[in-house]
Amino acid sequence: MARYTCSFTLAVPIGHLQPLLVELLQDCDLEIQYYTADYIMAREIPGTTSFSKLVKVEALIERSSATETETRMSIVMKNEELPLQLDNHCRQMFEFIKQTIEDCRHWHLIESFAS
Repeated sequence: MARYTCSFTLAVPIGHLQPLLVELLQDCDLEIQYYTADYIMAREIPGTTSFSKLVKVEALIERSSATETETRMSIVMKNEELPLQLDNHCRQMFEFIKQTIEDCRHWHLIESFAS
């Protein structure tokens, strides 16, 4: 199973992050499966790639450490594909969504850390 994670510190009020993140994921052609105030689960829409390569995204907004102007969040992206190649489908989607989050005009990126 391919799995990639990234943490972000964003200059955005916590109340604004969840709806903006839902919209951002939908703009990346992901279907929102479930969300709460601090958690979002989305997946790639079937039909564009094989079933085992469909990417799932989980985003966790850290409410306990949020301030008036800064919010931390983490994303985990995974699929059933074995990561036999460094440039696999899950990695490509991870890099695309990570870059989209970092470049989003609705907040200012303070820090990102991928593992």
